[in-house]
Amino acid sequence: MSGTTSEIKSLIGSDINNYYLSNAYKMFVFSIRSEVTRKYYERRLRHFLNHINFDMENNNNMEVRCNNFYANGKNDTNWAIEQVITFLHFQKERVQKGEITASTLRNFIKAIKLFCDSCDLNIPWKKLMKGLPRAIQAANDRAPTLEEIQKLVEYPDRRIKPVVYTMVSSGIRLGAWDYLKWKHVIPIVNHDDETVAAKLKVYEGDVEEYYSFITPEAYKALKDWMEFRTSYGENINGESWLMRDLWQTTNVSYGARWGD
Repeated sequence: MSGTTSEIKSLIGSDINNYYLSNAYKMFVFSIRSEVTRKYYERRLRHFLNHINFDMENNNNMEVRCNNFYANGKNDTNWAIEQVITFLHFQKERVQKGEITASTLRNFIKAIKLFCDSCDLNIPWKKLMKGLPRAIQAANDRAPTLEEIQKLVEYPDRRIKPVVYTMVSSGIRLGAWDYLKWKHVIPIVNHDDETVAAKLKVYEGDVEEYYSFITPEAYKALKDWMEFRTSYGENINGESWLMRDLWQTTNVSYGARWGD
């Protein structure tokens, strides 16, 4: 956000702190170029505020919560530092227990730091970072085996098969599902009108937009999932989300009973 603070100061004079009281959240949003990144960072920031139980009565209004956090932090810098340390200490213990990776912890920090920096909350980040575990630069990942994929899709949830097949063949990140709609899946057919693959439009309309491709098996799994939802009365169209929550598909009184 190079030059942003100086530009705002020139517009509103020396009353910058009063400006931030009602615009801390807007400054945070303004400092992020990508809409996808903004939503990702906002989720991390919400997680932080929830962990420290801050302003829970406004849980559904991130703008109010961010502005209130700035007001508290500007009034008492030590309080703001203490909240950050409390959160980082908890996450550091999770890294040590193997519950999350050091890279995940660093991603939390990016969101919190960006918010604090965007509204000039003075947190001693250099000192705090010294006590945190270092993130491994190269991930110790590998592609799943066929046996592992088969084991995953045996799980009794109709969403698992289309999710696994799509992610394995396209390589999309988990967060991409938050933006994928049925219109973003474009079947590719050959001269015999046979679906040989499908094109996937990821993060449509964002600067991070790109195309990927999925196998015909993945496309069929997605198509079957959408048709299943249609069979239970959902109006499926191009704007329908690829994934949704589960719902009851049997009548409590007349449907299948437990153990039948």
